[in-house]
Amino acid sequence: MSFREEGDDGRGDLRKPFLHTGSWYRMGSRQSSMMGSAQTIRDRSISVLACVLIVALGPIQFGFTCGYSSPTQSAITKDLKLTVSQFSLFGSLANVGAMVGAIASGQIAEYIGRKGALMIAAIPNIIGWLAISFARDISFLYMGRLLEGFGVGIISYTVPVYIAEIAPQNLRGGLGSVNQLSVTIGIMLSYLLGLFVGWRVLAVLGVLPCLILIPGLFFIPESPRWLAKMGMTDDFEASLQVLRGFDTDITLEVNEIKVSSLGFCSLTDVHYIKPYDITNYSLCLCSFHNVHLLLIVTPYLYGISSGNAATVGVGAIQVIATAISTWLVDKTGRRVLLIVSSSGMALSLLLVAVSFFSKGFVSEDSTAYGIFGILSVVGVVCMVIAFSLGIGPIPWLIMSEILPIKIKGLAGSVATLANWLLSWVITMTAPLLLDWSSGGTFTFYMLMCAFTVIFVAIWVPETKGKTLEEIQFSFR
Repeated sequence: MSFREEGDDGRGDLRKPFLHTGSWYRMGSRQSSMMGSAQTIRDRSISVLACVLIVALGPIQFGFTCGYSSPTQSAITKDLKLTVSQFSLFGSLANVGAMVGAIASGQIAEYIGRKGALMIAAIPNIIGWLAISFARDISFLYMGRLLEGFGVGIISYTVPVYIAEIAPQNLRGGLGSVNQLSVTIGIMLSYLLGLFVGWRVLAVLGVLPCLILIPGLFFIPESPRWLAKMGMTDDFEASLQVLRGFDTDITLEVNEIKVSSLGFCSLTDVHYIKPYDITNYSLCLCSFHNVHLLLIVTPYLYGISSGNAATVGVGAIQVIATAISTWLVDKTGRRVLLIVSSSGMALSLLLVAVSFFSKGFVSEDSTAYGIFGILSVVGVVCMVIAFSLGIGPIPWLIMSEILPIKIKGLAGSVATLANWLLSWVITMTAPLLLDWSSGGTFTFYMLMCAFTVIFVAIWVPETKGKTLEEIQFSFR
């Protein structure tokens, strides 16, 4: 029985797609002789890639929000006469808003669809950027930052889930990693544009990704797995057909998805405890390796002035390393990249920690002091590369892959909330720890990376080359 035929209480209407744009691809799937635009989406990769590129505007917005405060700090502080603590609060409010968005993200995506959730996320982002752009006092800055964070919290959950649910198994890793690649592109863009425009103009430019995303959502199909879960059989099959190509036999995949979407379950179901725990631990460990935080504080602690140009250079390194990870993830697998990334970060942080400890035993005028300073910078650059190869993109990919469709909304919300909450705690406490003992703080981060290697080797399954349904069945 179709979901739209269930019950008379009206609740079924709440779960219809927020953006019901299925007519164009239903018509196209039935008329395979259509020319023009329909011909361009017959190829599986082109069709899915087009969807990924559109929703990737969300993570670009995510990255732009994360990077905005770095190049604008001095100008905003001067123009609005803010104290250091007021600006610090402004920067941290994005995390607070993201926690609220994370709580709501899973349920929003479950009730109105993945595309509807992205639409909901885009609107507060636009309002938030405009509030910051026209701010005349601190209250508008705070309100805008909270609204941006709320939208980012929804985006951080919904985009990787949507990509995982539409991608074919042989491309899912690379396409899923586009999420983090887009975040790094957004960060680099905010750094780069911040060199040339003022903070108000930069805030206006921050509106652009969402302004393009909103109309783009009307031209892509809804997640077929969400449609199947909602009982919308016609839309589900049509959506999957256009994603796989009009000439592709989707019978087997349709049957697998239908079987996996039957029945009900809860987080206490013994079959789902392990994937839920793996998701939580992975995203929390990702928070501990918060490379963006370390990039902000370490140049000052080394006594080396990085400047905005150097910040752009670091952003470019992140983009390149994440692009390499996107290319490798479907070739080497998730586990290998996570282990290599965590090991590389552990060694890099060990080098940084040793440099800081050693600088305490030599004179500031000595050659050795300068050498240790250079080694610490080298360690941070290596850490950024190692982070971008695995710890940055893959935990979000794993979350979207191993959580079964039946519990994805609630479990994904909890895991995303845990990630943002821990990120906020670390962001607030790390400067104090670095003030107390720089070498000790980096040693702690190094030990967490070493623990991540052990955790991945023992606990995290390899999902390369498997369908989402095969991954779900493997936990039984």
